[in-house]
Amino acid sequence: MVSRPTVADVAREAGVSVATVDRVVNGRLPVREDTARRVLEAAQRISFHAVGLIRSRLREQLPEVAVGVLLQRPDEPFYADLTRQLQRAITGARAFRGVSRLDYWVKDDPEDIAARLRRLARRCQAVALVSPDHPAVAAAIADVAGTGLPVFTMLSDCAPASRTSYLGIDSRKAGRTAAWLIRKCAPRGGKVAVIVGSRRFQGHELREMGFRSFFREVAPEFVVLDAVVNSESDAATEEAILQLAERHRDLVGIYLAGGGAAGGVAALRAIEPGRRPAMICPSLQPEVRAALADGVLTAAICEPVDRLTERLVEAVTQALDEQGPRVPNQIVLPMDLYTPENL
Repeated sequence: MVSRPTVADVAREAGVSVATVDRVVNGRLPVREDTARRVLEAAQRISFHAVGLIRSRLREQLPEVAVGVLLQRPDEPFYADLTRQLQRAITGARAFRGVSRLDYWVKDDPEDIAARLRRLARRCQAVALVSPDHPAVAAAIADVAGTGLPVFTMLSDCAPASRTSYLGIDSRKAGRTAAWLIRKCAPRGGKVAVIVGSRRFQGHELREMGFRSFFREVAPEFVVLDAVVNSESDAATEEAILQLAERHRDLVGIYLAGGGAAGGVAALRAIEPGRRPAMICPSLQPEVRAALADGVLTAAICEPVDRLTERLVEAVTQALDEQGPRVPNQIVLPMDLYTPENL
């Protein structure tokens, strides 16, 4: 019978004394972090029975850091998923004991968003937010950053002069990619529409710019209509698409640059297949996945939420480490592209 690894085995594997391993396991006296990490890694390699206890002891020694995140629309599937993954990433941070503090805004009211950000910052060591670009929000970001707190913008940038970093995909490239897909998938040239959530979301504005610039530069046989604002509402999106299809019999493509995907899918399903335009969505919520699988929807160009949350925690760690390198001004992530063939 093979005996299970002992404290002496861990000490030999880690290159430290038995007393050091005992201090790490039992938390008797402080041990240097790099030494404690070596003990943990050695214990994991030889399957020492107290690995979980060592890991918890190390975690107890870490500083507690509250990370505040201000999001919109908690009832929207994309933001519900983002919330879950943010909480998992923050509480699972390796460099600190993370506490997630989340708040949400529902109305596109910059003064309310600014007030929520200021309140959240008073209870946190770092904050991140999704927000339209507005002077009131920019002033709040500058105020918070002026106190020394790192401030991160996600998905859509704002206040670049004062915030710490932006995290998200390259929105202009996302717009050009959507246009490229529609050009490839539409049966012929014709009218194409772009639907944005707000005129003040910089990310939506850049997606629209990229979308228009592609057709202007590469495919003049397509005519881009005036942008429609849906306030990221499913009902408004469904109504807008049905009206576009009725008004423009030569509508061949739609780019949904913001929320409202469930409404967009419902509208597509209501349009007869012979007239159904190619459509690109920005998220992979259940309705979108089902529409892709059914061949109703063309593609989804998505933010990589898992990598976004991981990089946010890394950026917070870097920003709080005064000895560490400067946090990048922008952390641009590769977009996720889903089609009916790669679900």
